[in-house]
Amino acid sequence: MASISSLGIGSGLDLNGLLDQLEASERQQLTPITQKQQSYQAKISAYGKLESALAAFQEASEKLADAKQFQAVKNQVGGDALTVVQGDDALTGNYDIEVTQRARGYSIATQGVADPEARLGAGSLSITLANGDTLDLTISDKKSSLESIRDAINEAGGGVQASLMNDGSGTPYRLVLSSSDTGTEAAIAEVTFSGGPGDALSLDPATEVSARNAELTVNGIAVSSQSNRVEDAIQGLTLNLVETGSATIDVTRDSSGIKKAVKGFVDGYNKLQETIDGLTRYDQKTGSRGELLGDTTLRGIDSQLRGLIGGALPDGEMRTLSDLGITLTVDGTLEIDDEDLDDALENHLSEVSAFFTGVDGADGKERKGLATGLKEALASIVDDGGTLEDATEGLESSIENLQEHYSRTEERINSTLARYRKQFQQLDSMIAQMNSTSSYLTQQFDALNAQLGQ
Repeated sequence: MASISSLGIGSGLDLNGLLDQLEASERQQLTPITQKQQSYQAKISAYGKLESALAAFQEASEKLADAKQFQAVKNQVGGDALTVVQGDDALTGNYDIEVTQRARGYSIATQGVADPEARLGAGSLSITLANGDTLDLTISDKKSSLESIRDAINEAGGGVQASLMNDGSGTPYRLVLSSSDTGTEAAIAEVTFSGGPGDALSLDPATEVSARNAELTVNGIAVSSQSNRVEDAIQGLTLNLVETGSATIDVTRDSSGIKKAVKGFVDGYNKLQETIDGLTRYDQKTGSRGELLGDTTLRGIDSQLRGLIGGALPDGEMRTLSDLGITLTVDGTLEIDDEDLDDALENHLSEVSAFFTGVDGADGKERKGLATGLKEALASIVDDGGTLEDATEGLESSIENLQEHYSRTEERINSTLARYRKQFQQLDSMIAQMNSTSSYLTQQFDALNAQLGQ
């Protein structure tokens, strides 16, 4: 609040300075409110850091809670006859492949014409495929050139492609008709030109290239495919035939991928503990403290997760993380013994899967695994309506209440200062009047003394 410059003129007192001091004293009531708002805001930011670390650990836990993670496989191809695309449902196995024939499409060319732009006359064209599909085109005189017929076929689609070739003869331009797909079912079975095109064009049998299917054997079983992309011969694998010849496919369990997921789980937990340590740290030398030191919400979350991580499952061959070679250190982080973990993944993979994902017990009841239990616990913490959201909303509500308190206190301070100002104005006026009266009386006494002295 600005000082009143006119104060003190009448009395000669520093009433402006006194009013400024009173204002500063009154406004000290706002300081603890602001400090509390700032502390709550710092807590909200700290909860954001905590939520980020929890979400990363949640993602790592969800990977290990999925049984498919432990069914992951990888493939290795020997030979150049084919390549492989692996799907989600691939199973372990070894396969010997012999590609004896690759699939190809059908094609045939017409006899040549001298000018590809010359009109051949109105007519029609009918093409029938081996699968029974037909392509029927009506050809107008205006669009009856070899180029126009080519364009009409390609625009119509219908499983047929058309192109022009120049064989260098006196009538060099030929119309080449090809099936769009490989295999005998997509082959062109019949081509009929009528009208003007029928008079000018006829098929050249010498140019016919027959369609054929891909032929191969998988572990001695004969397989025929319309395409060089063979999808159903081996479950979960798509074979792309590159050339004739032999190939081998070895599909094995992807232990390295599983180990990577386990390490991601351990790293996620350790980073979470590092975040918690930073948020609750206290430095005795400097007096600095983490934003969530002593926070009950954080303590509850940490206690819940530590209980799950350090606890033991009720049954099963593997009941604790230490059975997998993962130990809990004195500082609360996890440490991996690579040799023990490799042994568990190599020789006890089903037990490792059961430890993380859970199994159906002998009594028919489902037993939760470590990762499935953590998945549920973390969801109750970080998902919408979870522990962190409730805590954050509580702080935001407190900040709003403090802001209202701040506004009310500021109004009360302004009212008090206005009263002080009015009182000071009255004091200033009263002292000014007293000074004026004193000056008048002094003058009168001086005059009286002067008369008496004469």
